[in-house]
Amino acid sequence: MESNKGSFRITGGSRLVGQVTISGAKNSALKLMAATLLAQGKSTITNVPDIADVHIMEELLTRLGCVCSYDREAKILEIDVPAVPGHRADYDLVRKMRASINVLGPLIARVGEVEVALPGGDAIGSRGIDFHIKGLTDLGATARSEHGFVIATAPNGLTGATISLDFPSVGATENLMTAAVLAKGVTTIENAAREPDVVDLGEFLISMGAKIEGLGSPNIKITGVAKLNPTTHATLPDRIVAGTWAFAAVMTQGDITVHGGRIEHLEVPLDKIVEAGAVVTSTDDGFRVKMDRRPTAVDVATLPYPGFPTDLQPFVITMNSIAEGSSLVTENVFEGRFMFVNELQRLGADIHVDGHHASITGKKELSGAPVAATDIRAGAGLVLAGLVSDGVTTVEDAFHIDRGYPGFAESLRALGAQVELI
Repeated sequence: MESNKGSFRITGGSRLVGQVTISGAKNSALKLMAATLLAQGKSTITNVPDIADVHIMEELLTRLGCVCSYDREAKILEIDVPAVPGHRADYDLVRKMRASINVLGPLIARVGEVEVALPGGDAIGSRGIDFHIKGLTDLGATARSEHGFVIATAPNGLTGATISLDFPSVGATENLMTAAVLAKGVTTIENAAREPDVVDLGEFLISMGAKIEGLGSPNIKITGVAKLNPTTHATLPDRIVAGTWAFAAVMTQGDITVHGGRIEHLEVPLDKIVEAGAVVTSTDDGFRVKMDRRPTAVDVATLPYPGFPTDLQPFVITMNSIAEGSSLVTENVFEGRFMFVNELQRLGADIHVDGHHASITGKKELSGAPVAATDIRAGAGLVLAGLVSDGVTTVEDAFHIDRGYPGFAESLRALGAQVELI
């Protein structure tokens, strides 16, 4: 895999045609890795993507006393968890990746104490961890935030409770689920996140011996057990990467077959792609997106799952910027997601942002220029924008893209794009 601290250099004008195979989901693999802390012994996770964030999480688990072994070819990760893991996750790792916060639930449940530095990761807006702290407090922990750390203790263990989330936060749902599996009694999480990644984590916990009902619904019921066991589990395919390739086909008037893409996880985005003029068909192991004209602009509002994912918002904005007509994109999840619009405007996109609305007037093509990635999805969106721009576009800070897309440049070249890493 090419690792890249530099830039993508894209020459516009290529139509993307061919096949891609979707890797395991970043947002799922990282949470599964954290959840292995719940059981002493060796757990095995398959279909683990070879991306920077996975290796950061490996380092974090290693510092907590685990022994990690990753087979890059087979995409199999083995994690051997000690009888008593460490309980402190330091800032130097946590600041690089927000998913580090997911060790909070497993460690408080297993060790009875935890210190996790407040997380960093993508610059896409404030994502407070108040929900996590309030939920752990409901379960009987003493939890607080001080000196840049979340510190929680539960020396006598946790006790089941009814927790009502103000917002269906994915991270909070996952942390509370992993904390509650070893709590005494029954926990109900109301207004729980319904994302496929949450379901995947729940199924992983069930295979460890947890008792969980209602996965994929707004109400999750967990009956605590005394002990969990190591397990083997395959990471589900990455729906955001699958969605990225779907939009890439539409923007470049291409024809891409997405192996491993699950239509049922992308119903709303694929409906929007069809509305834009594409033909989407189901295949044996995924789907195919074919486009033979300039897309028609579509209005989109991001919402928690099963709504339109905030992670695909940069791609619909990029598509609309070269589409026929005008559109409105509303961001309801992360207020900082529009940061990348400034970069898209450098390529000549006609976009006006007002609060959490972006109004876009499509142009036939954009104009190549140097731009910079601000987060994983914005970076990938700018690379795709380069494909529909006249001339050459360079996207700096490409390490962001590596955090979510294994071998992005190679995949693009295999589809016919003129892309190189510099």
